Amino acid sequence: MVKKRICLLLVLILTFSLSFSTAMAKKNDVQYGDIAYQHIFHLTNVIGARAAGSQGEADAAAYIYDTFRKLGYETTIQSFSYNRRGTDYYSANVIAVKPGKTDMQIIVGGHYDSVTAGKGVDDNASGIGVILEVAEILKDVNTPYTIKFIAFGAEEVGLKGSFEYASKMSEKEIKNTIVMINLDSLAVGDKMYAYGNDGKKGWFRDKALQIAKKLKLNMETNPGINPAYPAGTTGDWSDHKNFKDLGIPYLYFEATNWELAPYDGYTQTELDGEIWHTSKDTLEYIESAYPGRIREHLNTFVQVLAEFLKTCRNSPIE
Repeated sequence: MVKKRICLLLVLILTFSLSFSTAMAKKNDVQYGDIAYQHIFHLTNVIGARAAGSQGEADAAAYIYDTFRKLGYETTIQSFSYNRRGTDYYSANVIAVKPGKTDMQIIVGGHYDSVTAGKGVDDNASGIGVILEVAEILKDVNTPYTIKFIAFGAEEVGLKGSFEYASKMSEKEIKNTIVMINLDSLAVGDKMYAYGNDGKKGWFRDKALQIAKKLKLNMETNPGINPAYPAGTTGDWSDHKNFKDLGIPYLYFEATNWELAPYDGYTQTELDGEIWHTSKDTLEYIESAYPGRIREHLNTFVQVLAEFLKTCRNSPIE
């Protein structure tokens, strides 16, 4: 067993080295998702687990901050504290801003903390990896709106980071935010999804699905088998909730399987059920049990998000 794990780790290191070499080559030689994979490797196999309030979480925040700065973004840290079971903990949000043609903005966010089980590859180094790659893709691209990339801390202990940010938004910023895009757990679920609000605010979900269809990528939405979660929507269990509560529309990317009982989106895979919050949430296990899935998912989510941010305009919400 030890020998097998060592072999798997060597394969991952070799894969990472090859991906890094590819990234240093011409941009045309790089596949969408390769850069995201490099970030996932660093967050999970260099830093490791990133429990809220831990040194691992702080190291991840520093890595994300440095990455945004190297890409040329104006980047700030929003520090905060919270109390849990009588103990004070400290965390932070990392915020990078890309000015657009107007003051209207899109918030693109995902949490970088993890639970202690596993290394948080799926939940949620995958979301952060996609955000960082898309930030790199768009750094020299003129976009219709200002984009605010936010890596949230302390999501796993009650959405603390996103609450900290959302609760400090001014009325003007709330009014100027046309949509909050949340990326959470993208790597391993059987199917790739985009969710959004009911009614006209669901326009953002529908646009993302149209982009995926145009690019011939496999993406769908919650089919609504469970009446508690109407078709196209999802539950309030991730960082989008704190913006939704302010009346801001949301677009939420995730990989899971809504067609598995009890049809609540929590059972991610036919093979394993849940990967998130388990010891299986590692690159070694996921690459072994689901070969090629991580890269396929990263490729899809990077393309759809980048195209969405480049082309989103004239929404019915403005």
